[in-house]
Amino acid sequence: MHQDQEKGGKGALYVVATPIGNLRDITLRALDVLKSAEIIAAEDTRNTAHLLGHYGLSAKLVALHEHNERAASPKLIEALQAGKTVALVSDAGTPGISDPGAILVKAVREAGLPVVPLPGPSAVICALSASGMEAAPHFLFYGFLPSKPGNRRKALVPLQSLPYTLAFYEAPHRIVETVADLLAVLGGEREITFARELTKLFENIHTCKLADAPTWLAGDPNRQRGEFVVLVSGAPPSEEEGISEEARHMLQLLLTELPLKQAVKLAAEISGEKKNALYELALQLKL
Repeated sequence: MHQDQEKGGKGALYVVATPIGNLRDITLRALDVLKSAEIIAAEDTRNTAHLLGHYGLSAKLVALHEHNERAASPKLIEALQAGKTVALVSDAGTPGISDPGAILVKAVREAGLPVVPLPGPSAVICALSASGMEAAPHFLFYGFLPSKPGNRRKALVPLQSLPYTLAFYEAPHRIVETVADLLAVLGGEREITFARELTKLFENIHTCKLADAPTWLAGDPNRQRGEFVVLVSGAPPSEEEGISEEARHMLQLLLTELPLKQAVKLAAEISGEKKNALYELALQLKL
């Protein structure tokens, strides 16, 4: 039994953060748990086997990924009920944060079994710490945006007026089109930070205006490679006098479902704001 495990004959599920690139970023406590765990539930057993091998560790590995998490969870709960220690890891970073794991954790908690989190690497926190964005302490982590352009733009609309730094993950094959949509929906005056290949050999962190981001990406094919954390500065204070933030947010939501004139009419009726002002705002939001 691991020293952190609760007494009483039942095992604990340890949620173990693993390195996002540099293998030396693993914590000593994480190594202790991985060494003593009787089962390690891994997003990709090959990646985890490489990590274990680097530290001379071995354990029973079982696959737990987005396609089998619901099916695999009951067997892991049975193991916990039998008193076994289970460690949950993803390929990189913290399980359950834009990675598999949340379904298993919820099921384990509902079964009345202990869940023990081990803090460690997180790509979004790593990027924020090095971004220098003034609003970084107040951020909204979105994770991966939808892959289809129409759905991606629709997802961005409700984020337009938020004053927080927006944090996204993105894959290299979608980075160009995602930046194009960020520019179209959020406008070119905001700052964007690309944090690419964090903690790895070709780590790169670059900040520029959103308007300049497509040109920067196109300037060197290497800038489009690797896994990205993308940070975008929050919305500046609203310049539309007389329009409350509540009315603005309402209009944004209505525009995602209704034609412009109908959305403006309904927003004016509900909020009591001037229809002409809402119409001008709607035109800007639709750009």
